[in-house]
Amino acid sequence: MAQRGVIVITGASSGIGEACAQRLGALGFDVFAAVRSDSAFERVGAAGGGVRPLKLDITDAESIAAAASEVSAAGDGRLAGLVNNAGIAVSAPLEFIPIEELRHQLEVNVVGQVAVTQAMLGMLRTARGRVVNVSSIGGIVAAPMLGAYAASKFALEGISDALRRELRPWGIGVSVVEPGAISTPIWDKGAAVADGLLERAPAATTELYGPVIETMRAGAEQAARDGLPPSAVADVVAHALTSSRPRTRYLVGREAKSRAAMSRLLPDRVFDALIARALRWR
Repeated sequence: MAQRGVIVITGASSGIGEACAQRLGALGFDVFAAVRSDSAFERVGAAGGGVRPLKLDITDAESIAAAASEVSAAGDGRLAGLVNNAGIAVSAPLEFIPIEELRHQLEVNVVGQVAVTQAMLGMLRTARGRVVNVSSIGGIVAAPMLGAYAASKFALEGISDALRRELRPWGIGVSVVEPGAISTPIWDKGAAVADGLLERAPAATTELYGPVIETMRAGAEQAARDGLPPSAVADVVAHALTSSRPRTRYLVGREAKSRAAMSRLLPDRVFDALIARALRWR
């Protein structure tokens, strides 16, 4: 794939998306860093470095169409790469998660990714570009209290496989990046959402799931503090977009690789018991 083409990265206001924008801008790509808020738009615009801001709400059809039009004009109808990184994490036991929150989780992490990809595919086909979908180890191993998030990432894994096979005749590569614990703001944002849901949840939520909720909260705080830097994921995304033989999947981090290996090798009930022991639950 030719270097110095146009790249679109969603969810680029912070964390993995921001690191990807900086890394690809340094490689000479013309990077559109897609953000939702005005403040993030201004901050990205002021930073420079081969990165320009793009207003985009991946759950809004008009916003997607406007963004695609702007990208097409800048790239003369050609797009070297699309990095679908935008996402949220909703944490709650499936027994009590409000259905509207489950829908929102899937709308952002699944439907929004497909909607953006559809809008950009004509440009990708013209350039024989590539798609990189940022999934998670949560798309391989579903953790308690993160069922909604895991559902969205498992779905993204399947969508990525289907898309890769559908686009093969046009030479459009599709790769999935599966990070483990990365030190990004998604953990703090997810904790804030979880706190809000817990405040509105029935008392039985805490009675039945209180211990594991607290253990998961502590794990999220540790991930925010001790996880790999977002640059580790950015390096992998850069490889997926520039290598002559990109992988279809990239596990990022020792923790992700270990959990993926255990999920493949261990019987489900044995793995379930190990997870319960790790969470000190039951």
